Amino acid sequence: MYIPKQYLLKDEQKIRQFIKEYSFASFISMHDGVPAATHLPLYLSADHQDLYGHFARANPQWKDIEGQQVLAIFSGPHSYISSSWYETKDSVPTWNYVAVHVNGSIQFLKDEKEIRLSLHHLIDKYETPNSTYDVNAVDSNYMNSLLKGIVPFKLHITSIEAVAKLSQGHSKERQGLVIEELLKRNNGFDVEIAKLMKDN
Repeated sequence: MYIPKQYLLKDEQKIRQFIKEYSFASFISMHDGVPAATHLPLYLSADHQDLYGHFARANPQWKDIEGQQVLAIFSGPHSYISSSWYETKDSVPTWNYVAVHVNGSIQFLKDEKEIRLSLHHLIDKYETPNSTYDVNAVDSNYMNSLLKGIVPFKLHITSIEAVAKLSQGHSKERQGLVIEELLKRNNGFDVEIAKLMKDN
């Protein structure tokens, strides 16, 4: 990923938190000689060494993925930044955003206990604390039939690149103007980018 030096995000704790918060990733590999992508929720292991997920068995992307270096892209908030917000007209519009690229290799899960644990982690991550859903209460025959329809895996992480482009190339005064305008728009991503700019 092309990352100008001033936008490089190095803080490992922030990167891990970002992966957890924006965990619905674009999962990219080569299939039949061309790039293939699937959009998947991924779970970061407690030791931060692996990402867990699963393909639908009917999805052919998994069939030749072993042995490849694959890429998971975690896209976060992003916002258009208008030049009309600056104190001068001698400027051009831009885009502020945060993204993380994770490279690694795939290992398919064979152990049933590990497979079920990875599924439980994914479900627990997204269910609200007061949810009445309990995956343990699902009929075992029904669950076994569903498990036949997926291909569980873990992606062993070999490298991570992260970018946080948040108007770092502009003065604090201009950044303040951008934050003010983003908050006025009251759009979800705009508010998130404004908060990230404040915290940067």
